[in-house]
Amino acid sequence: MTDPDKSKTQYRIAVLPGDGIGVEVIAEAEKVLHVVGERFGHRFVTEKGLVGGAAMARTGEPLPEATLALCQASDAVLFGAAGDPKYDDPKAEVRPEQALLHLRKALGLFANLRPVWAHPALAEASPLRPELVRGVDLIVVRELTSGIYFGQPRVEGSERAVDTMVYTRAEVERIAHVAFRVARGRRRRVTSVDKANVLACSRLWRQAVEAVAQNYPDVTLEHLLVDAAAMHLIKRPRDFDVILTANQFGDILSDETSVLAGSMGLLPSASLGKGRFGLYEPIHGSAPDIAGQGIANPLAAILSVAMLVRHSLEMKAEAQAVETAVAAVLDAGGRTPDIAPPGQRTVTTQQMGDLVAAALAERA
Repeated sequence: MTDPDKSKTQYRIAVLPGDGIGVEVIAEAEKVLHVVGERFGHRFVTEKGLVGGAAMARTGEPLPEATLALCQASDAVLFGAAGDPKYDDPKAEVRPEQALLHLRKALGLFANLRPVWAHPALAEASPLRPELVRGVDLIVVRELTSGIYFGQPRVEGSERAVDTMVYTRAEVERIAHVAFRVARGRRRRVTSVDKANVLACSRLWRQAVEAVAQNYPDVTLEHLLVDAAAMHLIKRPRDFDVILTANQFGDILSDETSVLAGSMGLLPSASLGKGRFGLYEPIHGSAPDIAGQGIANPLAAILSVAMLVRHSLEMKAEAQAVETAVAAVLDAGGRTPDIAPPGQRTVTTQQMGDLVAAALAERA
């Protein structure tokens, strides 16, 4: 992994399309990335790697050593999706989805940032009433490399199974610092979500977050139990600024927030570690039911490019230009089927990518 030199004009980006619609949406994201380079005078050297089911078909492993080495030698990673119905047996010891867990652990990516912004032109796309979602602007900061997903599962015969959740104070403190720093650049409010009335891990979580909060007197901290947070995300989503939570809770709540934006196809994410290096991906999965049909929404992948250049390459103007181009396309009525009202003309995955690329180039 490299920390990018701000004086560089050439950057190496590992591109892992993966499975299903990941291949389609990452093609459009890569297209937009190169337009960023043309407009702002950067050269992005992209190199593809195998991951997920595509890697298993070729190598038998969801994350080949060559792919990991490529990521470690790059300035950032652009990831599509992992998951293939051919490997859907939940009893299988090796599955495509394991690639992402292994990548996060191997690359030290412990913080997942998932911004949720309800674009005014898409207020009707959400199943919630427009007045509830209008003005929503929040970010979920999810711990990525601990908790129940990294516990010690145990199957006892056919009648009993056990999963363990483990957190250390240091793990909680480092993700809490990320959330408070993010909040300082926003509306200075952190909502820490746990289940402290039931889980020992959550009680440790709450204590550690309280301790970290003492370092950020300018940021307001509140605690919510996860069941209450799930309810309030639907009842009063505009009240949230930064949501800080553990791995499993963050996985569930960030998918819930997709209904605020109108589609999972709109939401990007960043997985970060201690330095500038990061992995960037849309929050949706491989969606095999629509793969190959040219109807997947590439905007989440394209907005992941904006996060990539902002966080890993420290290119704020470039990131803003991508986001502005996406907003312009939505304002002009560009819609893939997932965000189109009945009867409205839609565009294909590739056409949506072309529209964003054109809007980005026009503002040069």
